[in-house]
Amino acid sequence: MKITRIEIENYRNIENMEFSPCDGVNIIYGDNAQGKTNLMEALWLFTGAKSFRGGSDHELIRFDAPAARLSLQFEKDGREQCAGISIPQKSRKEVHLNFVPLPSQSALAGEIYAVVFSPVHLSLVKDGPEVRRRFLDLAICQLMPRYVDILSRYNRILRQRNALLKELRFGNISYGPQTLEVFDDALSKTAVSVIRARQRYISRLAQAAGDIYQGISRENETMTLRYLSGIPLLEELSSQQILSHLRQNRQADIAAAATLYGPHRDDLGIDIDHNAARSFGSQGQQRSCILSLKLAESIIIEETTGQSPIILLDDVMSELDRSRRDYLLNHLQGKQVFITCCETAYFQTLEQGRCFLIGEGSIRQTFDLCRAQRDETPQDSL
Repeated sequence: MKITRIEIENYRNIENMEFSPCDGVNIIYGDNAQGKTNLMEALWLFTGAKSFRGGSDHELIRFDAPAARLSLQFEKDGREQCAGISIPQKSRKEVHLNFVPLPSQSALAGEIYAVVFSPVHLSLVKDGPEVRRRFLDLAICQLMPRYVDILSRYNRILRQRNALLKELRFGNISYGPQTLEVFDDALSKTAVSVIRARQRYISRLAQAAGDIYQGISRENETMTLRYLSGIPLLEELSSQQILSHLRQNRQADIAAAATLYGPHRDDLGIDIDHNAARSFGSQGQQRSCILSLKLAESIIIEETTGQSPIILLDDVMSELDRSRRDYLLNHLQGKQVFITCCETAYFQTLEQGRCFLIGEGSIRQTFDLCRAQRDETPQDSL
């Protein structure tokens, strides 16, 4: 699939913009606060997901404008299609696909696939386990819709069990132990489904991400992923193993008034040359880890759905050395890629693509670039 055109009106600092990318690498460059990330965010919204920057919908509307409007044209399965999103100040979003109204923006999920990297995603390495669990769960939900129900059921049982543990902690009820046994049984059966889904996904992700990281690092470093759990996980995982662990730690759970072990406490280990990237990785290495995860996610999406997702890389180049930048510019064949940056030096090695200079929320200059043209073009004209 590929995006052929997007029109943006009154979106953040963009008053009016028409943007027609090429099929390969698209460089969006310019000074800070000119609208580069806003353009990437607008593209991302068509996946059906919320903004990767957070915030409420009304923050997406240009100051004093009645509504923001986005219109996208794209090719999928050899057919031209279109989608639109309208974000009014005082009413609900209006969303359509091929001129057919949809009930919500999330109904676009599965129509347009994309993966996005922005500086906020460095939290995948830098922050705590909750961020990495969320990354895994969101990725799995895209590919296995029924996982949403499994995860929802697990979290509901977990909340009920924790409420019971709190009552037992303060001696408010006498029937708690028998009821706790019921919750333990239900929680263990759901937990095993969550853990198995995560393990299967990490197994696929680890292979693809490891290969990509070796390419980014020119085979000078290795990246590995591990599923980390407080529950000893045997090769043939069963709900009985989890139930046994819950029973063994019941008194500790009551004392803490919380469930201390389970998928809600598990983590994704990210290592570089067998050392934790969070503790020992440089800024460039950490960025390379996240890039590898995101690009590996795109490979899994393509293998599963048959659709090649759009690659959105926002402000990715600044902490990467020349060889790592060259990998992103020239070694993602067959994919439509969007890269934002401030400095023209960051894309001087681009062999072929289209470049867009953006300023004050509008496209100021567009030119196609290939190796022959680059060698003949004066540096300052870029």
